[in-house]
Amino acid sequence: MSTPLSILKQYWGYSSFRPAQEPIIQSILEGKDTLALLPTGGGKSICYQVPALCLPGLCVVVSPLIALMKDQVFQLKERGVSAVAIHSGLPFRDIDRLLENCMFGNVKLLYLSPERLSTEIIRERIPRMHINLLAVDEAHCISQWGYDFRPSYLKIAEIRAFIPETPVLALTATATPDVIEDIQVQLDFEAPRVFRKTFVRPNLSYSVFEEERKLERLVEILRKVPGSAVVYVRNRRKTKEVAAFLQQRRISADFYHAGLNHEERSERQEQWILGKTRVMVSTNAFGMGIDKPDVRSVVHLDLPESLEAYFQEAGRAGRDGQKAYGVLLYEAADVIRLQQYFAQSFPE
Repeated sequence: MSTPLSILKQYWGYSSFRPAQEPIIQSILEGKDTLALLPTGGGKSICYQVPALCLPGLCVVVSPLIALMKDQVFQLKERGVSAVAIHSGLPFRDIDRLLENCMFGNVKLLYLSPERLSTEIIRERIPRMHINLLAVDEAHCISQWGYDFRPSYLKIAEIRAFIPETPVLALTATATPDVIEDIQVQLDFEAPRVFRKTFVRPNLSYSVFEEERKLERLVEILRKVPGSAVVYVRNRRKTKEVAAFLQQRRISADFYHAGLNHEERSERQEQWILGKTRVMVSTNAFGMGIDKPDVRSVVHLDLPESLEAYFQEAGRAGRDGQKAYGVLLYEAADVIRLQQYFAQSFPE
């Protein structure tokens, strides 16, 4: 078996791991169920990709976003690693062919959306594969206490019945104590090892301002801090309005929300990632799994629903380690609106 460090050097060209990566990888190689709490930009993918290449067989990675899966598979193939992704956009014959490759070919990583886990063809083929690791990315989605609960994630534990000897790695950058406990329960962890890395990021500056002239202050921030930016608002209508406001002031901007069709979302996301659009104005539909290291500022024009959500969203700035800014602008009426929202969501 190749050593983790030799794999890292061969495929990534790095001579050493980041501090938290090596013990997580060692835990997996020892066959232990493992929970890794790593900050955004903390090198989570290395923690399952390296052991997948150390061990015989293939690693199944559960990931919530098609764009993220495609990006990871592309990057792995660029490094000479055989990887495939199966998601809702593929016809049946392509899924059938890819699964055959996973059973009889040299595929080392199979990326699946959680919705695919409950399909008959996946459940039929999984037991016939030599699976060395089940990796669950964005694992907080499995918990009803979490920032972005997704019921489809609850199907993951059912897959364990088909591969009882296979260790599970759960990864997240966002987890409260309740969520940490719930992840372990929902995934049927046995004697798990939990690894935590500090979430303090010295390069990321957080600022909170009470401001009635939010849009004017936003323009000031964007003109003062050059580079790519994300602006978060709470509703779809506002994304379009704020993007138009910025465009009128000759700031390159577009808007993004879950109401756009798949092609529109993909096109706008790509233009932003490539730097052709500078500012993306969005609801919280934009962000999870977005791998753009050079975001210099994340500005919230509305109060997020929780501190957990805020750190998840603001943490998309400065993943390259360079100076970046998370700015929250609020006015007194915002606090009242958020209180009303919670009163309606959780009536006595």
